[in-house]
Amino acid sequence: MTHPTNLIGKTALVQGGSRGIGAAIVKRLVEQGAAVAFTFVSSEAKARELQDSITAAGGKALAIQADSANAEDIRDAVAETVKTFGGLDILVNNAGVLAIAPLDEFTLEDFDRTLAINVRSVFIASQEAARHMKEGGRIINIGSTNADRMPFAGGGVYAMSKSALVGLTKGLARDLGPRGITVNNVQPGPVDTDMNPADGEFAETLMGLMAIPRYGKSEEIAAMVAYLAGPEAGYVTGASLTIDGGFGA
Repeated sequence: MTHPTNLIGKTALVQGGSRGIGAAIVKRLVEQGAAVAFTFVSSEAKARELQDSITAAGGKALAIQADSANAEDIRDAVAETVKTFGGLDILVNNAGVLAIAPLDEFTLEDFDRTLAINVRSVFIASQEAARHMKEGGRIINIGSTNADRMPFAGGGVYAMSKSALVGLTKGLARDLGPRGITVNNVQPGPVDTDMNPADGEFAETLMGLMAIPRYGKSEEIAAMVAYLAGPEAGYVTGASLTIDGGFGA
């Protein structure tokens, strides 16, 4: 399939882009013409492989090691992106963690880490990226359908963190709308990745809850992100767009 090249001349930064949904987003934005930097924490081999495959094909990509729980790492990643590619037009906040445990066993360390990566890093990256964005800038958060529906026990903290993105997205849209910068939230349902494989232990239960009884593909999430990053989405802001196979229907 040939994608439109409507992002030529644009620069993007994807937080958490070395694998799964993040890697699919990186590839899609590159295919549409953008120069894309992306962060990784521990998956260095996959990150370098992704970067090298893109540059070998004539695209522009930059892998940056950065911990999304560390504010300075995030700010440095934004600065390195701007220095390398000359600006920043698109920020995709994809880094996330999932901790599930019964209430009486859920640790405060897991609680704090969930908020640090799933919420705090989004705020820090958005704040820093907005300093460099011009009219037409795009901030896209990757939330979860669990913000609206958490059908099993133990996921309350994760659901809360993704619900927080809904409010943050709306508020940042108000802050940045006068500058012509849009802020949106994509809410995937179950997606086939190494963190939540379609043949994993939760798969049968989850597919029984969906109108379309299959897991989503990372490329389907990337397609929605690419739309929001492009010129046709200039009037979409403050929105939470759900792509979950009817999980929340």
